[in-house]
Amino acid sequence: MSVIYEPKGKAREYSPQALNLYLQCSHRCTYCYAPSALQKARDYYFNSSSPRKGVIESLKKEVTKAKKEQILLSFIGDVYSKTSDNNQTTRQALEVLLEAKLPVAILTKGGLNCLKDIDLFKQFGEHIQIGATLTFSKDKDSIEYESGAVLPAERIEMIKQLKENGIKTFASFEPVIIPAQSLELMRLGLKYIDVYKVGKINNFQGIDKTIDWTKFLKNTVDLLRENEKPFYIKYDLRTAAPSVKLFGNEVLPDEHCVR
Repeated sequence: MSVIYEPKGKAREYSPQALNLYLQCSHRCTYCYAPSALQKARDYYFNSSSPRKGVIESLKKEVTKAKKEQILLSFIGDVYSKTSDNNQTTRQALEVLLEAKLPVAILTKGGLNCLKDIDLFKQFGEHIQIGATLTFSKDKDSIEYESGAVLPAERIEMIKQLKENGIKTFASFEPVIIPAQSLELMRLGLKYIDVYKVGKINNFQGIDKTIDWTKFLKNTVDLLRENEKPFYIKYDLRTAAPSVKLFGNEVLPDEHCVR
């Protein structure tokens, strides 16, 4: 099985290609889909993880024939969560991808931990973008739902420092559990987030049935357009709020990929 693959279904909205280096994660997000997708017990999945066996060796073989399209790190197992190798496999993979001149996106809740690889990020130039998943502006809610991840302020600080170092940034607002907090995070990141990607919450404790998605999407669109921020609205949110009119690259995911 190839380690570089084309995501299917909803995941395809984030990137045309992906690479999962670890198959566990220490963030312990209550809403995480990965344990079910991997058919693993949650206690097993939410641990300090080890790299996939042979992943770097496989990657070295595959990059020679890989498409020159963005590769996301990663959908399963945050590459900057706590790992048995202190994220060295992440660094090794970045070195391989850099040498192969393949564009990369990284989505993480690991906060400032990613900055240890900033020397490599800079070498990618315009061919890399790094983002954070932003869910709650209040620490107590983040601790309740994402007990192993860094707190919101550190994720914003990560984006700020990356932006100040000339690295393209993005933020994923998904899941949206408390809309007011998601909107607050959007405002907090206006100076530092280059691209916004916004979704919703699906099939989790019935929360999605209690939210006025039309109101949330309208507020989101008004805020981001007013501040001239590029954004992408995910299919599930568009479907939940069909009366909100969207245009052009607001609904074209690959427009926001690095190349």
